[in-house]
Amino acid sequence: MGIRFSSAAARSRSGRTAARLGRALLCALLSLTTACAWPAELCPKLVATGNPEYSPYLWRDAADEAHLIGASASLMQLVSQEIGIPIEVRYAGSWARVQEEAKLGRIDLIAGAFFTSDRLDYMDYVYPAFRETRSVVWTREGAPLKYQQWNDLRGLNGVTVINNSFGEDFDRYAKSSLKINTVPSLEQALKILQLGRADYLVYEEDPALAYIAKLGVPGLAAQATSISNERLYLTISHRSPCNTPEVRAALAKAMYKLARQNVMKKLVDNGVQLWRAK
Repeated sequence: MGIRFSSAAARSRSGRTAARLGRALLCALLSLTTACAWPAELCPKLVATGNPEYSPYLWRDAADEAHLIGASASLMQLVSQEIGIPIEVRYAGSWARVQEEAKLGRIDLIAGAFFTSDRLDYMDYVYPAFRETRSVVWTREGAPLKYQQWNDLRGLNGVTVINNSFGEDFDRYAKSSLKINTVPSLEQALKILQLGRADYLVYEEDPALAYIAKLGVPGLAAQATSISNERLYLTISHRSPCNTPEVRAALAKAMYKLARQNVMKKLVDNGVQLWRAK
């Protein structure tokens, strides 16, 4: 009985595999990615999240605090339409917490992360990137610091948000040569800088501008020279049950198509307006 049961189970698994491969082959022949059901069969739903203090890309929805809205959330809905799989953009805590959730496989996607080799240990990057961002040095207006190069920050006290990356080159330099304290939120970092408890803040330009305007924090300015220009990527957790070759391929095709259409420019403009009206 045991042998017959194992053989039947093996035949059943073999049949399911053959059927799945047959559907994949049919999709390839028809070249109808969004019309084919096989990715959705493998993955009925994806849960995305990201940095909740990252306007105009992502922030917590005041009407439904369990979810995030913004340009990256809107992008996820376009991706969902392309791949035929629902994507929920959920609030999962601070940026540091988001990365822990990805490591544990409790969320599937991060809707916006810079590339670092350390992050490859727990998630795959989906190419191409969907946005390039500038990271800059923020100071109090009238501060003596005139930033031109990384070395100008030596001997000063900096601040940024926990687990933020500004490109691997700058991250390595900062770790070995700079004193940059970390705090849980951008709002805290801005207040620390405003109160003079730090000489500078390192953060991406667009999100910091949005928060400064919304919080009404006066007297802060960005230095003209950026410390880095980094690309934002969609990523998928290694531990996500949806991290399969089929789903990764569908995501990559969707990102390629949307990048060619330059949809992020309009989504970011809409995100800025939505944030200001918040």
